[in-house]
Amino acid sequence: MPIKEVQRIIRVDHAGERGAICIYRAQRFIARLLYKDLVKQLDEMLAHEKQHCDTFNTWLRVNNVRHCYALWLWSLGGYLLGGVTALMGKKAIWVCTQAVESTVLHHLERQLAYLEVHDQSAFQAVMSIKKDEEEHLNFGIELGSNSILYLPIRLVVKSSTKFAIWLSTRL
Repeated sequence: MPIKEVQRIIRVDHAGERGAICIYRAQRFIARLLYKDLVKQLDEMLAHEKQHCDTFNTWLRVNNVRHCYALWLWSLGGYLLGGVTALMGKKAIWVCTQAVESTVLHHLERQLAYLEVHDQSAFQAVMSIKKDEEEHLNFGIELGSNSILYLPIRLVVKSSTKFAIWLSTRL
C-alpha cells in the first residue's frame, strides 16, 4: 500500500503544479494589459511552478507512474481562477495566491510526514518545492488583503483547490 500512496501523492502534486502554472499564466496575461508592475513577479512565480512541475514529472517518469487523469481539470480551473481574480484587481491576484498556497502548504505538510517514512526520493521531490511555495504565500499575505471584501475569493479559491486535490486522489 505505501507504494501506491506515494505514487498517488506525487501524481496529485504534479497535477497541482499544472494548475498553478495556468493560474499564473492567466494572471500574467491580464497583468500585461492592466498591471504591468506585477508581470516580473508573476513571471518569477510562474518559473518556479514550471520547475516544480518538471520535478514531479521527472519523478513520475523515472518511477513509471502515470499522470493524473484530471490534468485537464487542473488546467481549466487554473485558467479560470487566474483570469477571474486578475480581472478583479491586483489585490485579488495576491489573495488568490495566498489562498492557494496556504491550502497547498497544509497539504504538503501532511504529505511530507508520510513520505519521510515511506519514500525518500518522493520526500525530496516534495521538499524541493516547499521553500518556493512558502515564498509565494508570503507575497500573497504581504501584497493581498485581509479585508472582508476578499473573503469570497479566499473561500472560492480554497474550496476549489481542496476539491481539485480530493478529486485527483480518486482519479
